[in-house]
Amino acid sequence: MDFELTKEQQAIRDEVRKFAENEIEPIAKEYDQKEEYPWEIIDKAAEMGLTGANIPIEYGGAGYSPLEVAIIVEELFAVDPGIGLCITSAAFGGDAIREFGTEEQKEKFLTPVAEGEAVMGAAISEPDTGSDVSSVSTTAEKDGDEWVLNGNKMWITNGSIGDYFVVMCKTDPEAEDRYAGFSQIIVESDRDGFEADKITGKLGIRASDTAELIFDDLRVPEENLVGTRGMGFLQLMQFFDETRTAVAAQGVGIAKGACEQALEYAQEREQFGRSISDFQAIQHKLADMHTKTEAARNLTYKSAWSVANEDGQLTQLASMAKEFASRTAVECADEAVQIHGGSGYVNDFDAERFYRDAKITQIYEGTTEIQKNIIARELLGKGF
Repeated sequence: MDFELTKEQQAIRDEVRKFAENEIEPIAKEYDQKEEYPWEIIDKAAEMGLTGANIPIEYGGAGYSPLEVAIIVEELFAVDPGIGLCITSAAFGGDAIREFGTEEQKEKFLTPVAEGEAVMGAAISEPDTGSDVSSVSTTAEKDGDEWVLNGNKMWITNGSIGDYFVVMCKTDPEAEDRYAGFSQIIVESDRDGFEADKITGKLGIRASDTAELIFDDLRVPEENLVGTRGMGFLQLMQFFDETRTAVAAQGVGIAKGACEQALEYAQEREQFGRSISDFQAIQHKLADMHTKTEAARNLTYKSAWSVANEDGQLTQLASMAKEFASRTAVECADEAVQIHGGSGYVNDFDAERFYRDAKITQIYEGTTEIQKNIIARELLGKGF
């Protein structure tokens, strides 16, 4: 087994970290407080190929491997999770188009995102549907050569600023199989019947845009169907394996950032006439934080390797990585605040922002409880 990154991968890590420190870090607190989307940073990130990191080169993207994408996510989130999510989610939902879409769809919807001319999203969750994707109630009925959508989507990343979304819909309500009858359809936000209501007051990742989407007799052409009609649920499950690995990388990045902040502060802060890093209690915290982060990183990188190699353990690994890395992020962020003491409870230091940002990694793309269900299901050889 080779755990060493290639020179190219190391160069990617160094360049992304430099970009994050120079461009993101100086404005991170401002955008967190204003809950505002950082358009100027997105433009700069697009120039570096970061908004289209996993989009194939033939559609204007960088064509990075899943491992390289994980490295990019980690470094951005180590500096600021909120703006990091804005950058890495610009192509959210593009995985479905990349894997199941037509050539026309790929050129039309992936290329503008890679070039920084558009932002997209995936619309799955609903006001009454979160973990149970098979309970989606948004409908899409065929009317001639168009689909007519009605329903609501909730907690949608890029919801009020996105140009188009891959929407999970019920297209065959009479299907007998619980997991059949769903399809993924691309919806442009400039169509009649589309409404987005921005959600504010979030605990963390406040720079990232989140909204409720409302579809009221919204019409799109039949060619906006992604893949095969009725196969949307199975397509989505494959999509989750990759996105959960990405969330694991987010967790590693948050943990890494928390570790760096805690280590730096512990060496600078003095009590009882010496640095608090001299105290064994603080040393043990730092040791635990860094050990957990390294373990989470190795599990996440293995999951990313599994995505690239279509390994048979992918679903299990992705859920393991997501659950463990998100838990590590929360624990390390918590300890970073503890090491900062009172200074960690105010926004003079980044520790409090990381503490708030960390929690979402245990919720979106499948809660911690759902990940444990999946891991157990895979171990026991059971189906959905």
